Amino acid sequence: MLLKNKKILVGVCGSIAIYKALELIRLYIKAGAQVRVIMTEGAKKFINPITFEAISQNKVLDESSENWDKSQDYNHIDIGKWSDIFVIAPASVNTINALANGLGNNLLLQTALAYPRMKIIAPAANTNMIKNPITQASLKMLKLCNYEIISSQTKELVCKDVGDGAMAEPADIFDVTCKELLKNDYWINRKVVLSGGGTIEKIDEVRYISNFSSGKMASSLARALYYKGADVCLVSTRGYENLPKDIHIIKVESSNEMYEYLVDSLRVAKKGVLTKPTLMDNSTPTLIMKKPFLFMVAAVSDYLPAFPQDGKLKKELIGTHWNLELKQNMDILKSLEKDGIITIGFKAEMDETTALNSATRMLENKNLDGVCLNILNEENSFGSENNNIELILKNNSFEFKGSKLDVSLDILEKLKDEFNSYE
Repeated sequence: MLLKNKKILVGVCGSIAIYKALELIRLYIKAGAQVRVIMTEGAKKFINPITFEAISQNKVLDESSENWDKSQDYNHIDIGKWSDIFVIAPASVNTINALANGLGNNLLLQTALAYPRMKIIAPAANTNMIKNPITQASLKMLKLCNYEIISSQTKELVCKDVGDGAMAEPADIFDVTCKELLKNDYWINRKVVLSGGGTIEKIDEVRYISNFSSGKMASSLARALYYKGADVCLVSTRGYENLPKDIHIIKVESSNEMYEYLVDSLRVAKKGVLTKPTLMDNSTPTLIMKKPFLFMVAAVSDYLPAFPQDGKLKKELIGTHWNLELKQNMDILKSLEKDGIITIGFKAEMDETTALNSATRMLENKNLDGVCLNILNEENSFGSENNNIELILKNNSFEFKGSKLDVSLDILEKLKDEFNSYE
């Protein structure tokens, strides 16, 4: 129930992309949110309001249903007070240009003008209409006026043209909405670097050694950090599909590649975050220096082939037995420069009797601020959707159990509480 008790107002304009708004509302409700819908008269030409009422389980607000009965709050002022965020999807070019010029000649525009909090817009139109200099100028203006613009995508449009103009996918709009509703001052404008997945060490050009790490925990943690408002960079070998587009993903294979990109990413993280200006609060670009985090979630190979080969090794040359020589790999986490960085390691163990001691030694020997201990068993194995984590800090420990996203969010909340007083 990611959005439990959150109130979302969805505005829909006249566009063939309106069918995507139904899926978006379904995602909101599945995540626990309450949803109400405003429809323009143009939108009602594509879908009957009763369809939105059925999926949202709330009466649609339109020109004919607006009323000023305070017990119902179905007017362009009170419905804005009710909601936590206003999402306009699809947003027609007419609506975009009207909003940028402060027009209020329909109910949706009036609601947006009276709405003081964050508004999200997902444009949908023909390519030439989106790329028109007037529309582009309007989008730039809205970005400065407390609107988050979710860019349209390039594909074949209903007019059979191929180009930019298709509305963003509902999952992408959902992710941006979650970020706006769940972000936290501690994590906003904080650089965070993560590693994920099992490293791949080549034997030759067609064979390698690796492990069963799926990368799902690192990806869940990256998603949770994005929702909390962090500036996220994920260096991973696998499991990074379908993450929010604003997460910077660096795809690697070997432990050597992972180490090099982690070094570069941490160097960038130490430079801080340059904020974006807005007209709403008369802000200017500011360099925010918050201590960055490193989450070392990847399962790095302990050993790698001593003599990796070019091309493909022929079995006729290898013979009936293959004595593959391995050498001990570098310890990436121990080797990284961690000064000025809050570092959390991950430890996967199978022996419950020694797991805690092993994690405690890791905390001390690798100069970490915390270790997430994951004891693998039949219920909690590589690739599963759930996890059972014990967060071990220098003076305390905490246990979390549930879906990997829920566990990630709980870990971040606890780290915020523990480290907030040190900054």
